[in-house]
Formats: sequence, C-alpha cells, structure tokens
Amino acid sequence: MAQNNQYELILLGATGYTGKLVAEWVTKHLPQDLKWAVAGRNTKKLQNVVNELTQLDPNRKQPDIETCEQEKEQLLKLAQKTKLIITTVGPFMWYGEPVLAACAETGTHYLDCTGEVPWIYNMIEKYHETAKKNGAIIIPECGLDSVPADIMAYSVTKHIRDTLNAPTANVVMSLYEGKSGFSGGTAQTMIGLFSEFSLAHLAKAMDPYSLSPVRPTAPSSTPKGSLFYRLFGLLNVPEIGGIQTTWLMASVDECITHRSWGLYESSAKKTSQPQVGYGPRFRFNEYMRAKSLLEALAIKFGLGLIGLLLALPPTRWILSPLLCRFVIPAPGEGPSKESMKNDLMSYRAVGIADTEKKEKVLAKLDIAHGGYETTGLTLSAAAHVILRGRLEDTEAGRLGGGILTPATLGDPFVKKLNEFGMKIQAGV
Repeated sequence: MAQNNQYELILLGATGYTGKLVAEWVTKHLPQDLKWAVAGRNTKKLQNVVNELTQLDPNRKQPDIETCEQEKEQLLKLAQKTKLIITTVGPFMWYGEPVLAACAETGTHYLDCTGEVPWIYNMIEKYHETAKKNGAIIIPECGLDSVPADIMAYSVTKHIRDTLNAPTANVVMSLYEGKSGFSGGTAQTMIGLFSEFSLAHLAKAMDPYSLSPVRPTAPSSTPKGSLFYRLFGLLNVPEIGGIQTTWLMASVDECITHRSWGLYESSAKKTSQPQVGYGPRFRFNEYMRAKSLLEALAIKFGLGLIGLLLALPPTRWILSPLLCRFVIPAPGEGPSKESMKNDLMSYRAVGIADTEKKEKVLAKLDIAHGGYETTGLTLSAAAHVILRGRLEDTEAGRLGGGILTPATLGDPFVKKLNEFGMKIQAGV
C-alpha cells in the first residue's frame, strides 16, 4: 500500500441515498482528526453533501471533495490518494468492478454494501489473488448484507470455543423482528440480477458454499424441526421464536457466512490450530420469524412467486416497469428520516456444539435502526477498525489481503459495533 496518502478514507457515492447516510455516520462517529473526502461525478451535489455535514457538526473539519468518473485511470488515481475506499455506488454488477479492481491493483483497502453474491463470485475469481499480493483488504457485503449474520455466526462459534472448547455444528439465525424501508437502489439491484446473470450462473453462485475457499467433507445436516412444519416447507425452532419462514436475505447471508467459515478453516489447517476455525462440519442457516402459520406461508409463497416471475424473461419484462413505476422508489431515493425514527432490526440465533451432548448456545443481536442506517453503522465501524484499530489482531490482518468478509475483522469489529449501538450477545 502506498505510504503518505493524502487521505485515510474516501467515500465514493456520497450523493446517493445510502452514501449520504454513511457520510453522516462518519461525521458523527469516526475520529475528529480523520483525513477524508467525499467523491463522485457531480461537484455541486458533493458540495451540498458537505454543507449538510457542516450543519450536522459545525466544529468538525469537513471532508474534501474529489470528482471522479467511473473510469479505470481516474479510479486508479483516486485509490492511490487514500488508505481506504468505501463505495456505495450500485448496482455493483454494473458499477462496482472498476472500483474494486483499482483498490486490488493499488493495495488500497475497500468496503462496500452490496448484496450481489453472483457479482462477488466473479470478483473473487478475478481479483482475490491480486488483492492478496498487494495487501488490499477488500470486504464486500459490509452493510446490512451481511454483517448481522456474519458477526452473529462468528460470535456464537467463538463463544462455543471459549466456553466448551468445542467446534460448532450449526448456527440457526432468525430475523426475530424488523421494521425498515426500501430504497430504489435495492429494488433495482434485485431486478437487475435476473437480467444480468444467467439462471445457471445464479444457481452456481448462490450455492451456500460457493464463495468459500474450501468445502466441508461432511457438513452438519440442516435442522429439520417437526414433521408438521416440514410438510409446509417451514421450520419450528422454539429457542429463536417458533415458526421460521423464508427470509429474503438468507441465501445471500449464508454464502458470506460460509466464506468466513472457509477463510478461518483454511487458517486453522495451515497453522495446525483447530481452535482458530468454526469447526470442520459448520453450517449456517437463516430464516425469518412468522407470528402465525398463515403469515409464514404467505411470506414463503409470496417471495417464491416474485422470484419466479423475475426469473422468467417474459414476465420480468412485464413486471419490472410496473414495479418501477408504481411500487418501488426511484434509484437514489429511499425512506425519509421521519419514517425511519422507529425502525429496528432484531435477530435471534441458536448455536449447536459439535459434541455428543450437542449443547446449545443462544444469542441475540439488536439494532435500533433500519437497514440503511445499519449499513452506515457497519461501514463506519469497519472503517474504524481498518484505519485506527489493531489489524494485526484480526484474521483480516493475519491474511494480509484478499477478498475477505466482515467476520475476518473479528473481536475488534464486534467491540466497535457494540460501541456504535449494535448490541451483540452470545450465551444469553
């Protein structure tokens, strides 16, 4: 990584909906002496963001402005000016690769807030080794996708190691309660995935272990629950809230969490320290709590129907413009500050030790924000660990670079998330 950088942090996409929220979190929570800049294509819009940040904290030195197009040479120059780039410019399958590539090539650390696993699958193949060689810590999915799931799995497995001296067989997590709005960018991304990637590539990339550098030889079986609920394709787990149904982010979070497992497991094998890893048979599953059987079925089949309609080109061509016109916000727009006041995200999990007794460990994660504020929180916390924390105490620091995951920031990240308001408790 280049020395004597002009900045510690550049936030790319600061004029967008999520970008503005991240800029506010940086202003309110990162150190006052942080050297940073906001970047994008439109100087006037960037200045408006800086003006708003000044009103938020008049006593703080505000960020510089860097104008930059999404072109290779400009992005390389931008990356060379800083230690870390946070980018919120999506959909990443259309706009993300040049930024990630520039960071990998220049040894600049990188964070984003995507949930586009098929794109990440391609980026790992193309840039993991380059980033590792150049010392760039690159962490996609460091927002609501997929920090809560990844950190919950990390915290539960660590608790089982620390208290039982045992590996973990399963972690089952549930969105116990949530209230959050929906932005135009998120909706555009969901629709775009089906048009950008073939169904064959989507199926390959969304395999639960597709992103992991290793595959388990004999993974633990997915918890089955009672026969009655299995008949409906549901699960009943009393420890995390009863009836569990399909959760929109589950397949995305499972891919990222299993990549974390694979990265830690690889380190455990290389260092002959099995206590470093989650456990050789580890499996993660994620669901959403439903308040009744009827609600569980409505969610399960509703999400399945939408997925089917978007997967088929004829119905996607009909459905997409209707959704964009009448249902979802325009790109760059999202929930108002007023509407987000009572937002929250609350998760519950149960971890099962890989022992004869199959001891269970309960955990919970609570956030007094919706998805987009949570993304501002998680990106800011990760930036603090990378820029001002002890990276040498994290798996990301020991690996030295590559396309990694939020959980590789380890205990320092968990600590900073708790300080910023994400309450994570394992062994409750």
